[in-house]
Amino acid sequence: FNILTTLYNYFMKKCTLALGCFWKPEENFKNKPGIIETEVGYAGGLSDKVTYEEVCRGDTGHAEVVRLTFDEKLISFKKILDLFFKMHDPTQKDMQYPDVGTQYRSEIFYEDDIQKAEAKEILEIFNKELNGKIQTNISRLKNYCKAEEYHQKYIEKNR
Repeated sequence: FNILTTLYNYFMKKCTLALGCFWKPEENFKNKPGIIETEVGYAGGLSDKVTYEEVCRGDTGHAEVVRLTFDEKLISFKKILDLFFKMHDPTQKDMQYPDVGTQYRSEIFYEDDIQKAEAKEILEIFNKELNGKIQTNISRLKNYCKAEEYHQKYIEKNR
């Protein structure tokens, strides 16, 4: 089992995206072809261990994120970013109405230089379409922390 898990993880890609409160993006991404797994958490802050309450105070530097495991043969990172920009309003700074605060910012956390380059490319395309108003950050993934279990698949659990 461990060998299969290791092989599986080797061939699957991951990406981490901040686009407001993490519940709806997780719900929106989870059934897309090629998305193998979704998980919500926090990223981009000062520590690799935080709680929801700490993030909500707004002083940890973390954003609420959805972390996707995907099969690149079925969905590209660029296609995921296309969906990302269409699932939220990337022109809002540090908020996704009605949620306000830096934890609700729009941000693409890249895993490697290829993701960084593709993120910049897709952002530029959308920035032209939106007259230079994009507020999305592009940053190297740091201090990712899985959110508490009650946040995982929240909408699915609370229909």
